[in-house]
Amino acid sequence: MSVAIKTYHSVKEILDTVDKEISATKSNLGSYLRKLDETRTLAEKSKKIRDVVMKLANKKNGNTENLGEMDIGGVKVVLDANALHELTAIEDAVRSHQEYLIVLQRVREELKPLDQLGDTDGLEFIIVENNRVPERILLKSL
Repeated sequence: MSVAIKTYHSVKEILDTVDKEISATKSNLGSYLRKLDETRTLAEKSKKIRDVVMKLANKKNGNTENLGEMDIGGVKVVLDANALHELTAIEDAVRSHQEYLIVLQRVREELKPLDQLGDTDGLEFIIVENNRVPERILLKSL
């Protein structure tokens, strides 16, 4: 969890910042989705090959996904990662970006009425962000 405090001088500046973060998140999400498609195809081929080889070798338990995976101080380390491991990691990143995008879009909609304040000369907007999401707005007279 990361908490930050940022100062703005207008509602437009706040909304522009949120809009830029939404755009950047959409762009990153698009990149992850393209990579997800590529990796999913590779992972499916890899799994089919593995299943065929295991069948030919008369191995009944072909589940070796957790072999070579260890936990070091709360961080999972996968040795000899394969396409299935990468697919899982990308799926996690996509899900996280989707959730973040939904939260940002909701915040953007909730902040829209602030735009009706009109002239905000003499006001300072202090934003408390939690994980880059505005959580609290302090209005301060200059």
